[in-house]
Amino acid sequence: MQPILHLSLPVSDVDVAHSFYIDVLGCTPGRRRTDFADVWFHGLQLTLQRDAEHVLADQGSRHFGVALDIDDFGELLDRLETTEANDIEWLQRRTVDFAGTPQEQRKAKIADPSGNVIELFQPAGT
Repeated sequence: MQPILHLSLPVSDVDVAHSFYIDVLGCTPGRRRTDFADVWFHGLQLTLQRDAEHVLADQGSRHFGVALDIDDFGELLDRLETTEANDIEWLQRRTVDFAGTPQEQRKAKIADPSGNVIELFQPAGT
């Protein structure tokens, strides 16, 4: 069996977070209880744990990310940028670092409804 990375995130409202990860980011739903919900985020089992006490007020110091190939990265960012109704909180719009070099990468950062920061990036060579 391939190992599966699991991450538990504190959220203020499980229903709102679940809707964001499923409807906005396109995650696949997993288990669901009143105090948590699992979603599958690009191979990661992400548990949205109701724990408002541990939701950070200051964004950016804690974040997680996903490295996507160029097609998946472009498709996801295009969908996020063109879906006005989602009220995406952009912390960093699509950028390119090290353009024209072997280290070139594209990235963006958004926040979920509880302020958890998600870095989306397309690393060099993918």
